[in-house]
Amino acid sequence: QVRLVESGGGLVQPGESLRLSCAASGIIFSIYTMGWYRQAPGKQRELVARIPSSGYTNYADSVKGRFTTTRDNAKNTVYLQMNSLKDEDTAVYYCDAGFVGTDHWGQGTQVTVSS
Repeated sequence: QVRLVESGGGLVQPGESLRLSCAASGIIFSIYTMGWYRQAPGKQRELVARIPSSGYTNYADSVKGRFTTTRDNAKNTVYLQMNSLKDEDTAVYYCDAGFVGTDHWGQGTQVTVSS
């Protein structure tokens, strides 16, 4: 059974940082492309960052230079370091594991940026 569990969300003020984690089980983690998506109220889910098995990363323009995603294949975990958070980063953040047309999703973790 595939399971992705996100953690690390919370309420922060603008300019602060958060680190999200996504722990995976039930998959051969090292071969999966891991992605972070977010969905704000009334908006579509959007890609935030992606890190394939090669380790090469790509980011949405809105988070470039502020967010960094890394993976630890030994721990079956992917991370999203979010710095200089802005109000518009407020959303539910989801972890995705993708491989050859198969996608698995976590339950999401809420990130709220507000003064």
